[in-house]
Parts: sequence; structure tokens; C-alpha cells
Amino acid sequence: MEKSNLVDSLGFPPMEDEAEGVSISKTMAIIACTSMSILYVAILYSPTLILRLPNPSTLNSFMIRRFICAAVSSVISIFLCAFLLIPVGKWGLSSLFGLYGIRTDHMWNAVVYPLSLTSLLYIGSFVTILLSPKKSRKEEIVNGDIFRCLKNSIRGFLERMTSLTSNVLAWRNYVVAPLTEEVVFRACMIPLLLCGGFKPYTIIFFSPIFFSLAHLNHFLELYFQQNYTFLKASLIVGLQLGYTVLFGSYASFLFIRTGHLIAPVIAHVFCNIMGLPMLSSQRKGLSIAATAAGFLGFIWFLFPATNPNLYNYRTDNCLCWHGFCTLS
Repeated sequence: MEKSNLVDSLGFPPMEDEAEGVSISKTMAIIACTSMSILYVAILYSPTLILRLPNPSTLNSFMIRRFICAAVSSVISIFLCAFLLIPVGKWGLSSLFGLYGIRTDHMWNAVVYPLSLTSLLYIGSFVTILLSPKKSRKEEIVNGDIFRCLKNSIRGFLERMTSLTSNVLAWRNYVVAPLTEEVVFRACMIPLLLCGGFKPYTIIFFSPIFFSLAHLNHFLELYFQQNYTFLKASLIVGLQLGYTVLFGSYASFLFIRTGHLIAPVIAHVFCNIMGLPMLSSQRKGLSIAATAAGFLGFIWFLFPATNPNLYNYRTDNCLCWHGFCTLS
């Protein structure tokens, strides 16, 4: 396809000058990604260790301080990535937004398809919840008052959503952590690794190592601050690291295949809301059957639902992050 027909993901003119000069070594890409991982964790402890600020007196103040640290880390990573991949004099909305997968085109596809795909892993959880309603709901259904049951369910959902807006832990789990982690570990690191010469599938299985490094601090907190035994802390963190590696691979896959940052962010928020997929319940057989069916469906639709043609963007090389991706 001729250059005149090349597509810029945000509707801006193609960035020919920037794309032609993009090249970094694999060593530089790995060093930059490792530095971002360390910074993301280390900066959380900088207020007390470096700035010598007193320890927060409340959970809210503690979490707000961490939110600020995570935001600062993300901004530093954003500028470091841009500095390595785009000449400073040519920074602009087109180059920066395109680099980080912040796009407005095909946004609906980037939200619905990855969310639907991810939800297949939780069919067992959904079935268990639907078949195990609260006693009051059972009584309402038995008495034939379906509308009251529906009304109470909607009211309960709205009340929970309202309470979450003032819950600092909810902000961490559903806003700050998904957004900052996906910006740093996907939007910043993956373009660096692609432009460093790594193949897409190498990145999908390799980049989660950086993601898991950002969770090793949990072991220190459990072992030294909460006085967990070494074995118990290791088991808890080991399980968490295993889950983060699996999710990191999946999030990297979504980002590379769709070229949209919103795709892994939405999947991250959804997984944080749902937790680990439910594998057993009082209705064990049905739950396991639903989980198995959902997993098979996930495998079946994994590539069709993330086909780059659905997102009008080729994302398998460095130039694709600079507006030079064809539709073929």
C-alpha cells in the first residue's frame, strides 16, 4: 500500500519523519523497562524514606499519597518512553497519543470485544451467583413479586456504586491501579520492546516479568510489616505473581492486537471487580461445567475477537506505533 493510503490512528497526518528514525537497541529497551518497573515500586516508599514525611495517620491519607506516587511514576515513564522513541522537537498530540495507544477510532470495538472475551472466563462465577440468590430474593421470586425483586436489585446496585465513589480502596482497585499499571507496563513498555526489535509473541510472554516485579514489594509488606511467616508470605505472593504473569500476558496480547490502551484497561478493571474465576460452589458440577464452557469459548474466540482488522490498525511492529500501519 502506498504511503498516501497509510492510516493514522487518531486522524492526524502520518508522522513520516518520526517513524523513519525510530530505533533503539534491545539492551536499551530492557534497561528502560526494568527502570520503569523499579521506579513504579520504589517511588511508593519515597515520601517516608527520601522526603522524610511522617507516616500517614489514616488509610485514606495513606492511599492518596500512594495515588500521587503512582501518578508521578506514570508521568516519568511516559516522558522516558517518548524521549527514547520520538525526537523532543517533534512531540505532539499525534505522536504521543499514537505511541501510547490512546485512540478515538473503533473505541466501541476496543471496549466491547475485549470485555466480552474476558467475561467468558467468569461464566462459572456468573452461574453460581445467579443460582445462589439471597434468601429475601428467593422469597420474592417464590411469591411472584418479580418486579419488587428487580427493583431491590437495582437499588442495591446503585447504592453499592455510590458507596464506591467514597471508598479509597475502590478507587485503588478500579481506577488508579488499572490505569497507571496499564500506562506503564503496556503503553510505555510494549512500544519500547517492539522498537527494540523484540517479536510480538516474545513480548507477550516476556513483558509480564516486568509486571510481576512491581508486585514483589507485597512480600516485604507481608513479611516485615504484617509479621506473616516467610512461608505464608511466599505462598500468598507466589499465587499473586502467578496470576499477574498470566494477566500481564493477556493484557499485552490485547494491547498488541488491538492497538488500543482502553482494551487492557477495561479487562484489568473487570478482573479486579470479579477477582479469581470461581471454580467451585455448592452447585459444584454446574459451576465447573459453566467454567469449562467459558474457558473453551475464551480459547475459541481469543484470536477472532482481537483480529487487528476489527480495530483498523496493524500493531505487530515498531512503525505501527507511529502511524505507519496498513490495513492489509
